[in-house]
Amino acid sequence: MTQVLSKSIPKFRLGQLIATPGAIAALQRSQQEPLEFIQRHRGGDWGEVDDGDKALNDEAIAHEGDSDRQSRVLSAYRTTAGDRIWIITEHDRSVTTVLLPEEY
Repeated sequence: MTQVLSKSIPKFRLGQLIATPGAIAALQRSQQEPLEFIQRHRGGDWGEVDDGDKALNDEAIAHEGDSDRQSRVLSAYRTTAGDRIWIITEHDRSVTTVLLPEEY
C-alpha cells in the first residue's frame, strides 16, 4: 500500500526528488514504492545506519532552516528483495536522492 507523502509529518525539507537507475531497478525487483522509504527518511527513521550517522542526522535536522548549521541527511534501508538503498538529502535541502550505495 502506498501512503501519500503529504500526510506524514516532515522533519526537514526534501527539495527535488530523484532516483538513480540502480535504485529504480531495486525497487522494481522488490515491488516497493520509493515513497515508502522517502516517508521514513523525512520522518526521522534513519533505517540501518550506525549510531554515529544517526546522531549526525539528528543534529542536521535540529538546525533545520539555519543554512550555516544544517547538514546532509543519510538513511539506509533494505528492500524486501534484500537490496540496500540509501536516501541522501543534501545539506542545502535542494535535492533528495534515492540510490544504491555503489552508485554514490
